[in-house]
Amino acid sequence: MNIKQIISRLVREESGQDLIEYALVAALIGLGAVATMKTFATTLGSAFTKIGTTLTSNV
Repeated sequence: MNIKQIISRLVREESGQDLIEYALVAALIGLGAVATMKTFATTLGSAFTKIGTTLTSNV
């Protein structure tokens, strides 16, 4: 079996295509979640710092 036959067979073979598509969707969702959590963590950290500063200055 030569390279041309192997590539031709891989192009026609679709048994693993659904699994790969689901894996790509899951990876995109995970990447979006990580990016969102990083932004959320920064905002939340700023809010807690502001609250801590306010509480400290009023005591």
